[in-house]
Amino acid sequence: MDTALERRRPPTAQQFVLAELRRAITTGELRPGGPIRQDALAARLDVSRVPLREALKSLEAEGLVVHHVHRGYFVAELSLEDLEEIYRIRRLLETEAVRAAVVEMPDGTVGVLEEIQREVERAAEGGDVTAMAEANRRFHFALIEASGMPRLVRLIATLWDATDAYRSLYYAEDPHRELAVREHRAVISALRNGDVEAAVRCLDEHRDHAVAALREVLDLE
Repeated sequence: MDTALERRRPPTAQQFVLAELRRAITTGELRPGGPIRQDALAARLDVSRVPLREALKSLEAEGLVVHHVHRGYFVAELSLEDLEEIYRIRRLLETEAVRAAVVEMPDGTVGVLEEIQREVERAAEGGDVTAMAEANRRFHFALIEASGMPRLVRLIATLWDATDAYRSLYYAEDPHRELAVREHRAVISALRNGDVEAAVRCLDEHRDHAVAALREVLDLE
């Protein structure tokens, strides 16, 4: 087996397959609407079909993959309307989370955000879409989790999961990565100044720019 896969292998075969499928979807290796060829995937990951089927069922429950009778599994494909609705709901929920986070924010949270931001910027400069997507998610959830509302965090995470397949499409372009870096810095600056309205406004613009870019991508496909 590939040594990189060995390093990423979690404790169980199902967890390993689930993590690898998520990675493949997030990076665009498995594109929205594309088929998931189970035999080839099981052989590449060196697992049986059993953990692969269980992992696919988990992803189907989350809405990341869909199953068509007699055709098999496919990466879920969102319409532009679906994508815009998800981002609209995210705006509502994340605004509530950020407002609560500013009030409840544990000491050192801004420092954690700055540390993660350095990872975001290294990935952006290197054009590493996978690393940037992962660091970007950790950046946002470090702030969201500071709200101290775990149910709200889980709801927001579900919405993020539903659009994982589209993250790589956005970060594939240099200008989009550079814009995300600047927007993250603006959020950190607002939080350091205790300006919740500025932080909310920066995050709204951050989401709006992503939707606008993805709107163009989806219109072309």
